Amino acid sequence: MLSEIQKEIVAKMKVSPTIDPKKEIRRSIDFMKDYLKKHLFLKSLVLGISGGQDSTLLGKLAQMAVKELREETGEQDYLFVAVRLPYGVQSDETDAMDAIEWIEPDKVMRVDIKPTVDATEKSIEANLLTLSDFNKGNIKARERMIVQYAVAGDMNGVVLGTDHSAESVTGFYTKFGDGGVDINPLFRLNKRQGRQLLRELQAPIHLIDKIPTADLESDKPSLADEVALGVTYDEIDDYLEGKIIAEESARQIEKWYLQTQHKRHMPVTVFDDFWK
Repeated sequence: MLSEIQKEIVAKMKVSPTIDPKKEIRRSIDFMKDYLKKHLFLKSLVLGISGGQDSTLLGKLAQMAVKELREETGEQDYLFVAVRLPYGVQSDETDAMDAIEWIEPDKVMRVDIKPTVDATEKSIEANLLTLSDFNKGNIKARERMIVQYAVAGDMNGVVLGTDHSAESVTGFYTKFGDGGVDINPLFRLNKRQGRQLLRELQAPIHLIDKIPTADLESDKPSLADEVALGVTYDEIDDYLEGKIIAEESARQIEKWYLQTQHKRHMPVTVFDDFWK
């Protein structure tokens, strides 16, 4: 029997125990198309491409969405913009470029965030405050989002987020960094379901099976998400599908969920009871 907190989490994360990959592909594409059509001034979809599973999947779906819109409306100004946002030299740059080659985006931009991030760190440390490597990692994530919104601002764009339910439940993203987006077309899917969609789309196998990493900390390059979280994605996925998992792993997931509720809430006002 599921605990009350697992029932609550399963209900909020919206993960189905089983999916039809074709239907979920169509659902995400139609969601992005409908959003653009509802806001007639919007003409582009903007997404940072890291070479990981999530941005590879969403990038492909976004490209498919704008291609369909061009064909259906005859308007050729619908575009998908893939943005490369390395901090200096990215260790898995080859994967990122492989993802872009497979996605075939309408436009590719590359912005190195290292000069800006390092300048921010230097300015703060001039005030005798030393930034932790973890905190600097969050600055990297927020700088990437600054760039994406700058691109979207001049291209009538929508900034896409890769946050899916297995990330959302653990809060495994930076507040107002990769968590600060306009729409999240993958929310409702867990990690394994994202891989199912990639297989259906015939993505390169090395991108499907790539070990997930946020790769934000310079002191811990390419640290696997599962190491940082202390629980595997298979366990998170099982939990979100309403299955019984090991008690210790369930407690870890619930701990992350409770600790990161502020990330899933809009800025708090005096009218909210969230903080009480």
